[in-house]
Amino acid sequence: MKLSVNQATVKRASLPELVDACARHGVEGVGLWREPVREHGLDRAAALVERAGLTVSSLCRGGFFTGEDPRLDDNRRAVDEAAALGARCLVLVPGGVSGRDLAGSRARVGEALGALAPYAADAGVRLALEPMHPVFCADRGVVSTLAQALELVGPHDGVGVVVDALHVWWDPALEASVAAAGADVLSYQVCDWTTPLPADVLLGRGLPGDGHIDLVGLTSLVRAAGYTGFVEVEVFNEAVWELPADHVVAELVKRHATGWEPVVDGGHDRLPATP
Repeated sequence: MKLSVNQATVKRASLPELVDACARHGVEGVGLWREPVREHGLDRAAALVERAGLTVSSLCRGGFFTGEDPRLDDNRRAVDEAAALGARCLVLVPGGVSGRDLAGSRARVGEALGALAPYAADAGVRLALEPMHPVFCADRGVVSTLAQALELVGPHDGVGVVVDALHVWWDPALEASVAAAGADVLSYQVCDWTTPLPADVLLGRGLPGDGHIDLVGLTSLVRAAGYTGFVEVEVFNEAVWELPADHVVAELVKRHATGWEPVVDGGHDRLPATP
């Protein structure tokens, strides 16, 4: 799979810095986030990525459907932004539990997908629902397994799923669910589960190869399901954010080439283990 670097992995770098690092190290894809794209200017961002010959593997994020307001107006704007960037998909975060009504919250995700899907189809944008690790159920993701995500996206054309290593690696039904997803896998994201977890679990993502996830095995499952898109590295980690974007991108290229094994190059220490 071709490599893509998600903008969140080098959060403190500017969009031009990320694009430059990817272009110089032969990375062919970038995963973008709406807020920094908006700060740079949507049209300028689209032109910058196009000039560099990069593909936008995903735009993050829409979703957060579970409250009283499913935020459809904002999600339509997100669809428009994804279309302008030529993004392969728009990533949708389900949203956290509303009150204590977990079943009702999940049902609202399905209802919102039904309302948003025709608009996305008209814009030529594919929607990718991201199931999230159960630790995020309360505040970010009431859809906890790939099987749940597939059930919600099934009735809607042009809607698929994200397979994010951090969120799905623990699932005992993962092999069967990835196989069932097939062509509905629209994005494949990797990082690693490292311990001990920090106080803010969101920032506990390690560089691929630094933790407990069998990324080789997971990649094999995704490939066997028929996915031929990018493998997108998305890491939320304060230690990584402190590093220059060029160093991070160079290290990811090396690890990608070796099946996500950490690399020692020329006698110099690699990037520090995370977190």
